[in-house]
Amino acid sequence: MPDSRLLRIGTRNSPMALAQVDRVRAMLAERHPDVTVDVLSMSTSGDRWHGDLAALGGKGAFTKEVDAALLAGHVDLVVHCVKDIPGDRPAPAGTVMAAYLARDDVRDCLVHPSGQRIEQLPAGTRVGTSAVRRVAQLALHWPHLTPVPIRGNANSRLAKLDAGDTYDALLLAVSGLQRIGQTDRITHPIDVDTMVPAVGSGTLVLQCRQDDTRARDLAASLGDPRAQQETTAERTMLHILQGSCHSPIAALARTEPDGRLGLRARVISLDGKTVLDVHEWAEDPITLGTSVAAALLRQGARHILDR
Repeated sequence: MPDSRLLRIGTRNSPMALAQVDRVRAMLAERHPDVTVDVLSMSTSGDRWHGDLAALGGKGAFTKEVDAALLAGHVDLVVHCVKDIPGDRPAPAGTVMAAYLARDDVRDCLVHPSGQRIEQLPAGTRVGTSAVRRVAQLALHWPHLTPVPIRGNANSRLAKLDAGDTYDALLLAVSGLQRIGQTDRITHPIDVDTMVPAVGSGTLVLQCRQDDTRARDLAASLGDPRAQQETTAERTMLHILQGSCHSPIAALARTEPDGRLGLRARVISLDGKTVLDVHEWAEDPITLGTSVAAALLRQGARHILDR
């Protein structure tokens, strides 16, 4: 690095991604005021593609260009939503997840123009979401609602809802709306026991090159041990199940007052008729994630996921 005071951060160029980098920049300014931050934002194939993500290899479409810039040495650190990182493959060789930031709100929420809660929606209401996890849980709890695929960042999805032609309501992440300053659009935050969140919900991760000790140390100084433990448990379970963006897998780890971790995970068929739930506790996140994945597989998760 030509200037030891400079840290180059790479990110997607969506409004939410840039807001996430602003959070990291502010944390660095507070804890390391001698560090100057430059931001390199880029468009990813996932942002440019408006079809089924399966054609681009799933969620890796939102990270591979940013990861390539990191490996090429164009940036020193990248900021990812954990939800965007593929769960069925390891991190790119030569990189490391150096820190997980303190977790934001993990809930999903309904956005409805008239302010209705999800249980108030009439039959046939068109709910915009492309997450199979949400589609399956809609079928479980509210089978009278109609999920309609939607793509694009949160801002563009809100614009599509406001246009009123295709969608009557949206399901979005509370944390995402918080990050882009749109919390006033939240109609109904849905309880996590009803709509179990996605693996890594509400968590940002800082990724660095493995051999870049300076960037790794700076990133680690921003990390939250609780978020790291919880996310590790969830992603261990996801990796063992070989889950991807096409997998109806939901999970939430929570740190108990006694220091143990609890992990609740759910695998559900897309029609909502088959639901596998496991809830276990352990002190070690990898042990916990492994045990929960094994319990789901014993219940028949492989059959649901392969379908």
